[in-house]
Amino acid sequence: MSFLETNEWVKESSSYVSKSAQAVLMRSVYTWMTLALVITGLTAMYIAKSMTIINMMMQNQFMFFGVIIAEVLLVMYLSARIHKISFTSATLMFIAYSILNGVTLSILFLVYTMSSIATTFFVTAGTFGVMALVGYVTKKDLTRIGSLCTMGVIGLIIAMVVNMFLHNSMMDMVISCIGVLIFVGLTAYDSQKIKQLLGVSGIEVNETTQKIALMGALTLYLDFINLFIYLLRLLGDRK
Repeated sequence: MSFLETNEWVKESSSYVSKSAQAVLMRSVYTWMTLALVITGLTAMYIAKSMTIINMMMQNQFMFFGVIIAEVLLVMYLSARIHKISFTSATLMFIAYSILNGVTLSILFLVYTMSSIATTFFVTAGTFGVMALVGYVTKKDLTRIGSLCTMGVIGLIIAMVVNMFLHNSMMDMVISCIGVLIFVGLTAYDSQKIKQLLGVSGIEVNETTQKIALMGALTLYLDFINLFIYLLRLLGDRK
């Protein structure tokens, strides 16, 4: 075997190892995301069945908003310190966030019927799965779409705050429709971005890449949750 042939063999082997590592890490992304969704769902169902906890949150708004603030701070800290904390610590924080999110989402079980929640979940899962696949396989650069959707989230938050005072049902419907479109776009964009981050030449499975995969799982988890909430606002049957 000549030097050139040997060199080509090394390149092909490295490429195979890189693709193999990418496949392992991508599976980890969706495994952690699914685990987080299961934890959130079980927590929400448990809290919804505990009238003691529900009454505490309903009577003490500081407790409810305290949980929301804790969620925001936890995500901010995890995003800012992911490169400095250990993978174990990052995983525990991700699980903690899933539990806290389950506490806040438990309110949905009091507002919407169980059947409509289940139906909307499957609709969300199907939509999310299709868009994640589109983002993964498409050759088109979705950066522009991602940027527009990210700016759209800011506008969405402002519109929701304004409508809290207006209580306009038509505006609420429009916000929900726009929210679905935004997070459908973000799902495809984030799927592509995660694939690119985990597809760098020479990548291997280590603590650093596992933390990248974990943050990818958190990103897709948030896309799924938000898509579910906006679809539920459109499709859900209120009690």
